[in-house]
Amino acid sequence: MKLVSWNVNGLRACVNKGFNDYFAETGADIFCIQETKLQEGQINLELGKEYMSYWNHALKKGYSGTAIFTKIKPLSVRYGLEEDDEPEGRIITLEFEAFYVVNVYTPNARRDLSRLDYRLEWEERFRSYLQQLDTLKPVIICGDLNVAHQEIDLKNARSNQGNSGFTLEERDKMTQLLAAGFTDTFRHFYPDRTDAYSWWSYMPKVRERNVGWRIDYFLVSSRLESSLIGAEIDCDVLGSDHCPVVVKMADL
Repeated sequence: MKLVSWNVNGLRACVNKGFNDYFAETGADIFCIQETKLQEGQINLELGKEYMSYWNHALKKGYSGTAIFTKIKPLSVRYGLEEDDEPEGRIITLEFEAFYVVNVYTPNARRDLSRLDYRLEWEERFRSYLQQLDTLKPVIICGDLNVAHQEIDLKNARSNQGNSGFTLEERDKMTQLLAAGFTDTFRHFYPDRTDAYSWWSYMPKVRERNVGWRIDYFLVSSRLESSLIGAEIDCDVLGSDHCPVVVKMADL
């Protein structure tokens, strides 16, 4: 089973930069995207008849949004955290026979950290939600989690201390999430690998010099570790300021 996650930073723009070609090449069983930045009816994707599509659009036009394309028919679909209103379209949960998939676009704390308190409160609710799911069946979480967890997860750790996405508070929330029974699949295979990033600023030459951050993840319930086959970051794939991340697992 192959799963792909990609923050496309505007799906319509990404389609014009090769999204469909990459999608076809991957042949993913489940393909999750974040930051679609569109409303219902604003795009007509030709992904193949074998894929079912599930969308969570933000109320605000041109903002946030998530989607999942799956060859495997889900038993149920849930948008948002439990019964909460979810105006920013940040979460889709698909339930399958043996597992859940949760596609998430985590709120950014903003450059001035004006949304940090909201972000930390959201993290608490998100972790609780995942733990509830995990009591029922294993969970696969993917998406843009908007945090570089460890110093090896970004190029310039020292100069970014305390910046949005690398505050101690945000990093601690990721530590707490992993400690709650989840595994960072990339670090499972590459615990010490450096210079492996999934996001780069649009500033000139930043991506060419690989001055990036690893903020896009696949996490799994730790009891699924024996099913993991591989994890990849497709850093050569363009079309967004993020690149796709991939996990391969034995069929569950």
